[in-house]
Amino acid sequence: MTDGQERAVRPVGRRAVLLGMAGALLGAAGCTGAASEAKPAAAGTPASPTNTGAALPRTTPWRPTSAEVHPEVKRRAVDPVAAIGAWPAGGGGASAARSRVAAQGLPTALVAQAGPLLPSADEAVVQVVDAQYGGILADSASVLVVCRQWTRHGGAVRDGGTTVDVRLARSRTGWTVTALHPARPGAPEASPPAGVRRVLADSRIVLPPAAEADLRSGQVHDSVLNAMLRLAGTYRMYVSVVRSGHPLDVFGTSRPSDHPRGRAFDVWKIDGHAVVDPATPRPLVEHFMRDAAAVGSYNVGGPVLLSGSSTPNQFFSDATHHDHVHIGFRS
Repeated sequence: MTDGQERAVRPVGRRAVLLGMAGALLGAAGCTGAASEAKPAAAGTPASPTNTGAALPRTTPWRPTSAEVHPEVKRRAVDPVAAIGAWPAGGGGASAARSRVAAQGLPTALVAQAGPLLPSADEAVVQVVDAQYGGILADSASVLVVCRQWTRHGGAVRDGGTTVDVRLARSRTGWTVTALHPARPGAPEASPPAGVRRVLADSRIVLPPAAEADLRSGQVHDSVLNAMLRLAGTYRMYVSVVRSGHPLDVFGTSRPSDHPRGRAFDVWKIDGHAVVDPATPRPLVEHFMRDAAAVGSYNVGGPVLLSGSSTPNQFFSDATHHDHVHIGFRS
């Protein structure tokens, strides 16, 4: 294992057959499954009105499938995001959020850690884009809950969202949430460099709010930007995480992750096919992983362990990466 390799230690066993993530588009109110491809306001910055006098969009619940690696972990990780980030008219504020969290059987102290997930607004709905492992071990886990959020302020509906690194621990009674770490992308640059502008303008690179904010902050390396643009020449990529909202260290180790240093990005869907879905053609995922290596990544992880690389340990696979492709760079 290389020093920067993103696999976690002591992973649980992989399953041979994995069912896909929910892919339904917006539907019933609450915390949800599949995401619109529109690029909302960047996380960590004030959301701008998207419509005046409009109702909040309808959303659909996000559900893991039974063939996920520990589906109950992802289900539990999404619970506090749904409880804190969505409320009806009159249900805003920390006190009401604590009541919703308590109703889920979760610690009310999580509300104080919600950050941008609990803005001041008359009402709100949340759409979970993806729930991806940041790490899964026998007794602890990190689930990166990528979401969009719409809030109503009087007659104006604002479009925003964030990514929350949800930490969980396993006990005799099951998995519980122990902490929330929302993305903190930093302030956007006044004038983004050309590479950032090119990525943001490329319709074949679909970015969630926190990932877009990462690019706008100027803290993402050119190697990542260049790789995204080159891969977008062949694939339509749905990015889950770039820099913020990811564990600082490779989960279960003390090795710094490439993500917080702006030297990695994860892709959860390729050409409309979720990486986790067993119906997704394996050659598509394999070709994408090899092409990621060809554009300069030294550390490509995914659901398939590839061979034939001229660089030792360039490819890896484990339980954490069964649901996405990790693409890392040395600089």
